[in-house]
Order: sequence, then structure tokens, then C-alpha cells
Amino acid sequence: MPNKKKIVVAVTGASGSIYADQLLRKLSRLPEQLEAVSVVMSSNATDVWRTELANESWKDLPFKFYDKNDFMAPFASGSGQYDTMIIIPCSMGTLGRIASGISNDLVSRAADVILKERRKLICVVRETPYQLIHIRNMETVTLAGGIICPATPSFYSRPITIEAVANTVVDRVLDLAGLTIDSFRWGK
Repeated sequence: MPNKKKIVVAVTGASGSIYADQLLRKLSRLPEQLEAVSVVMSSNATDVWRTELANESWKDLPFKFYDKNDFMAPFASGSGQYDTMIIIPCSMGTLGRIASGISNDLVSRAADVILKERRKLICVVRETPYQLIHIRNMETVTLAGGIICPATPSFYSRPITIEAVANTVVDRVLDLAGLTIDSFRWGK
């Protein structure tokens, strides 16, 4: 398949580790569409993952993981030519730093690079309710070219398991990233 994608996935400490887990598992099944998948997790992300999923299954995934302070990671520069960055789940603190242009770790630096290169940034925000600062930060990131995709499941497909519910969001994110997947389609 021509035009394989290079994707960076950032996992932050917001609740919603199941979204990151399901996304990474689905990406591992799409090698024909992907040139590279790189992953960076915040310290809080690993703690939340252990709490919510009661495992460390991210360690079993076939992707290269980067330390949150590794500014030598290929996606820390536009010359790395990553197509897409998915932050899943995206904490409001991370979103606020991105909206303010603060590149104090690899997640916020990579998001800054993606935006300045006019590539695709997908922020899967997982917070409720939103307060005005959250809304303004979402607006700022949207105006800069990012996509805000709240972790809001749909129920058209009648999901039965918690994984199936999470996958209604994950499949939407994969669609936004431009990947071809088998998923529920309205009207089909």
C-alpha cells in the first residue's frame, strides 16, 4: 500500500487507558498501512493504566516507546516527517500546554511540531464537565489545525462489552487518522 503513515501516539494521565490500549492493539493489526508507530507515555499515564486496566500490557506491544523527556525522538522534529499524532487520552493539562505553546516534554513538543508542520493532531480529550478554560484551549488547538475528538462513545452499533464501547471512539480516531478499518458504518 503506497503512502504508509508514520504515527506518534501519546498517552497521558487522564482517565481512559482503555482507549489507548484498544487503539494500540488495532494499530498493531494494520502493519500494511503503517511505516512507523512511535509511543510516548507520561508518568501519570502508566500509573492510570495500571489502576484502570490492572496490567502493564503496553510493554507487550510491538512499537518503539520513547521517554517523555527524549527530545532526540524522531517526531520531536519536523524532519522526522510524522503524518499524525494521536493523544489518547489527552489530559486537560496536556491540552493546555499545547494550546499555550509550552513544549516542556516530548508530548507537547511533538504536538507543537505536528501543528507547525500543518500535519494531523488528534486530541482525544477525556474530561467532564468542561470548564471555560478547557473550552478555550480546545478552541485554540482547533484554530491551530488540531482536531478535538472527545472520548464520547456512540451506541449505533449496539456495543455489548466495555471494549466495544471504547472502540466506537477508537474507530472514529482511526478514521480521522486516515486509516482503512472495518468498522460500523451508518446506513450500511
